[in-house]
Amino acid sequence: METHTQQFKIRLGLFVAGGLLLFVIGIFLIGKQKNLFDPVFKLTTTFNNVSGLQVGSNVRFSGINVGTVDNINIINDSTVRVNMLIKKEVKPFIKANSEVAIGSEGLIGDRLLIITQGSADAPLVNAGKHLMSIEPVETDAIIASLYITAGNAEIISQQLAEIMIKINSGEGTLGRLIQDTTIADNFNQTMINLKKSSKGLNENMEAAKHNFLLKGYFNKKKKEAEEKALQKKN
Repeated sequence: METHTQQFKIRLGLFVAGGLLLFVIGIFLIGKQKNLFDPVFKLTTTFNNVSGLQVGSNVRFSGINVGTVDNINIINDSTVRVNMLIKKEVKPFIKANSEVAIGSEGLIGDRLLIITQGSADAPLVNAGKHLMSIEPVETDAIIASLYITAGNAEIISQQLAEIMIKINSGEGTLGRLIQDTTIADNFNQTMINLKKSSKGLNENMEAAKHNFLLKGYFNKKKKEAEEKALQKKN
């Protein structure tokens, strides 16, 4: 006795075919993203610390994804080797003196590798070439540095506050100068005396110019000044 109708068999066949089609499309998309179907060549680099980089992470050149991280191996206690698979189509643009740095997708995104642009006169990179690396700055180190900076700023703020309190209280030379009106009055009087002395000096000089004994000297100086001015004009 037939337990399944013809319509059920057709639906089952369509379901299986659709599942296989989605599987093939998924494999194709993943393979395209991981460069499984594109001609590639290998580059290597080394770091002291890969800072969370993983196999399969993207490799960028000029802001474009051009490859993936193929393998990460620990060479010794201070060296980690990273193998990259790069699309052959970008090989004519990567220089032998290009460098590799570790970046991230945004501020807190996944880690990735960034290949810098080398100098214009440098030769092109060869397959299997080892590129120099730029060590990443660890987030923990940045935070620790910020803590130290914040602590120093707090100490400086406290010291400035103490200085301002002493000044406002009239302590120290600057505080006495600001708070003591006698010192301020003496300073003003000194300035007045200097102005008077300057005025008297000008009057004495003017009188000396009209003096019979010194008149010839000042006339000579005046004539020399006029001759110099005339020479500058010519």
